[in-house]
This record gives sequence, C-alpha cells and structure tokens, in this order.
Amino acid sequence: MRGTLFAELNAFVAVAEQKSFVKAATQLGISPATLSQSIKTLEETLGMRLLNRTTRSVNPTEVGSRLLGRLRPVLDDYEAALESINAFRDRPCGMLRLTVLPPALEFLLTPLLPRFLKQYPDIRVEISADAALTDIVAERFDAGIRIGQLVERDMVAVRVSKDFPIRLAASPDYLLRRGTPAKPEDLRAHNCIRFRLPGGALMPWGFERKGKRIEVAAEGSAIVNDPVMGATLAAEGIGAFYTIERYTEALEAQGKLVPLLEDWMPPPVAFYIYYPSRKQNPAALEAFVGFLKASLKDDKG
Repeated sequence: MRGTLFAELNAFVAVAEQKSFVKAATQLGISPATLSQSIKTLEETLGMRLLNRTTRSVNPTEVGSRLLGRLRPVLDDYEAALESINAFRDRPCGMLRLTVLPPALEFLLTPLLPRFLKQYPDIRVEISADAALTDIVAERFDAGIRIGQLVERDMVAVRVSKDFPIRLAASPDYLLRRGTPAKPEDLRAHNCIRFRLPGGALMPWGFERKGKRIEVAAEGSAIVNDPVMGATLAAEGIGAFYTIERYTEALEAQGKLVPLLEDWMPPPVAFYIYYPSRKQNPAALEAFVGFLKASLKDDKG
C-alpha cells in the first residue's frame, strides 16, 4: 500500500460520514485545503468520483457509499487494535519476563514479589533464576537483575537493593588447626574454598584497606558454584570461604563460622535492575522498577 493511501482513505471516511469538508478537517486536525487535496488525489488514484460536492452539501456517490461500507469495519478494527496496545502503555498489565541472579532472587525478590503481584494483579511475571550473564535482548527478557559490576555499560541500570557486605569466614575448629590469618597474604598458606563464576573463571579474592588493594591467588581443596554449599563446607571445617555476608551470617550467629580480616574487606555489592532503553518501556516494567525503587527507599528508612 502506498504510504499516503491509508491517510487518504481515512480522510474520505471522515468527509463521507460528516458530509462536510470543514467538519471533517476539524475532526482530523488538518486544513480544509489539505483535506480537499487528499480526496482529489484518492479519486485520481482510483479513477472514480467518490463524493458529490455542491456549495451546500457533500454526499458519497454510489461507488463512494460502497467503499465507505467496506472501510468502516476496517477502521474500527484498526482503532480497536491501537486501543489494545494503549492498555499496555497506560495501565500496568501483561507479561514481565526477568532473568535474575540467584542471590538477588533469594535476598531481594522473594520477600518483595508477593506484594508486587498483589499491588498489580493484571501483571504476570516470569522469572528465570540464572547465574549466567544472559543477553536479555537476544533471549527476549524485559529486564535482568545483577550485581552492579556485572551489568553491561550499554544498559540502563537502576539500583534496587541495599548494600550487601562481603565476608571471609572459617570455622573455629579450622582456625584452631590452621591458625588465624592476620593479613590477606597469609591466605596463601590456608585451604580456601573457591567459587566458580558462570563464565568459568574463579571469583577473585580482593581486599582493600587505606586505599591499598590486594588480590590473593587463593587455592584449596574445593571449588563450588553454589554459595550455600561453600558456606556449609566452611562451617564443617574444610577451609575459609569468601562470599556475600548473607550466606554466612546465620552460621556466624550459631558460632559455626568466624569472620576474618574484617578491616580488609572490599566495598559491599548491590543489585541493579537493567534494561536496554529509557524510552517506550512497557507499563509493567515501569511499574516494577518504580516498585523496587520505592521498596529500597522504605528499606533505608
């Protein structure tokens, strides 16, 4: 279809129904001269007169009446289709697909998601808990939630969690047998439980104090890709484990783990929701981002 043909057909319907160029032009938001030119172009294209015009009235010809009868249902369907899209833009509804780092699912979404779904009953949420760095565009996710340092720079990233401190911990039994490290370099003589990142690399053990940063090439008898397992092994006296504090705090409270090198711990991490663009996002995504930001503000008091 020629680019202007739809506009010309819409103009014809407006004139035929209003039976007035002036009224139709007002309805369409264009000048009567522009409207008249559109009708003239359409009639020339079709090779038929669609409207009979006098100084007092405008009425469709027999051909025009037949065309009007066929076009009206088409335009009604067109308007209904646009209205169905507007519902997604103006009212939070529809499907929201998220890929989420497992710790973010556990510490952030599990407490908040029930409240979000109750607040927005027309939104459906599909969550994929995945430690891999998923390409949200290729995999057709609306957004992802990751640690801030892991979000690609071409994404819009919005912080949605409080700080989660990093912890190095070992069991009292292990420390009794192997001694307590006084500085990061001492870890080279210890059994260290390492964490395998999704891309295959081992999580670096970084430490900071007074502007000085040290990365220790720790080694040990166990490598895991599940922080709960790592903390469990540490509590059983296998070695020292470096992770987010939330995985060790309960075991510390039970006396099964002891924090180490507390004055050397690096800055805490936080979770961010990220997505490709700031423009024309689905209302469901906008509602979810707003909900998480409000929850973070409430959490901070």
